[in-house]
Amino acid sequence: MKKGTTLFLKITVILIGIPVLALCIFLVPELGNIAAKLLPEFAFIKYLVFLVFYASAIPFYFALYQAFKLLHYIDKNKAFSQISVEALKKIKFCAITISTLNVLVLPLFYLFAEKDDAPGVIFVGLVVPFASVVIAVFAAVLQRLLQEAIDIKSENDLTV
Repeated sequence: MKKGTTLFLKITVILIGIPVLALCIFLVPELGNIAAKLLPEFAFIKYLVFLVFYASAIPFYFALYQAFKLLHYIDKNKAFSQISVEALKKIKFCAITISTLNVLVLPLFYLFAEKDDAPGVIFVGLVVPFASVVIAVFAAVLQRLLQEAIDIKSENDLTV
């Protein structure tokens, strides 16, 4: 792969992280305040919103870092190596963690939907967990294919 292509992908990975950082800085505190106003009988709800969304941001940025490392391995012609498989494995576990954390917050979306009488809010709450599961499955498939390619390559190296 040409350096220009991986450079573009590296810039894209960085640009993906910027909106999430902005959401963490500006939107999450607002969501916490809205949750506290909508559900005053649950005093802890504001901190639960903070905990879940900020805890989801940690594996998200770790996965972005692993993707950045994977692109670096491609630049160094180490794409078909065990370290690339490990990076994909870490991305898969990060996506599973994000999905799990966001599934835990789905009851909160249900309470919002009941309070505002808007059932579509529940579907909005399902977007991130389903997207994370899709990423986890995609990373698992790539991990397995890459591992099989490495095994075939090492087998061929032994027979020659």
